[in-house]
Amino acid sequence: MKKTIAMAALAVAISFGAVSCKKKISDADLQTQATTVVTSNPNASVEVKEGVAHLSGTFADQQSKDAMITKLKAITGVKDVMDMSTIAAPAPVAPVETASAVDPAVQKKVQDAVKDFPSVKVEVVNGQLTLTGNVSGLQARKIKESVDALKIGKYNNNLVVK
Repeated sequence: MKKTIAMAALAVAISFGAVSCKKKISDADLQTQATTVVTSNPNASVEVKEGVAHLSGTFADQQSKDAMITKLKAITGVKDVMDMSTIAAPAPVAPVETASAVDPAVQKKVQDAVKDFPSVKVEVVNGQLTLTGNVSGLQARKIKESVDALKIGKYNNNLVVK
């Protein structure tokens, strides 16, 4: 019986010894492997301390950041990944320039037609030709006839008749 207990104690001691003698991967080796993984993104870097990978830098989007974290966690010996990286702001979108729906030649013709009425302005408002200003009833009629004779199509007549 004493032999059996001694053998069991020896087996337990050997098994504990075998577990504690397991080769530990050094931070330098992990650093080399992690750096190799991170080189696919030139704006990112990684540093390994005590088996934990510290990821920093900038990623184009959340998907590429998540993929990098997954690759780092897959390295044997990496205990965890500390994410200190950011996602780049989207590139600013250039404003769309819209051309006036009114042909400059048409606008010039209308301006010539109302040149005798200094209080009348010819403008393009919301993409449509617009007449504004203060005129008498007789002047309003003459302006309308002159502009209609040009056959320019639809326009806004915002003249104020006094």
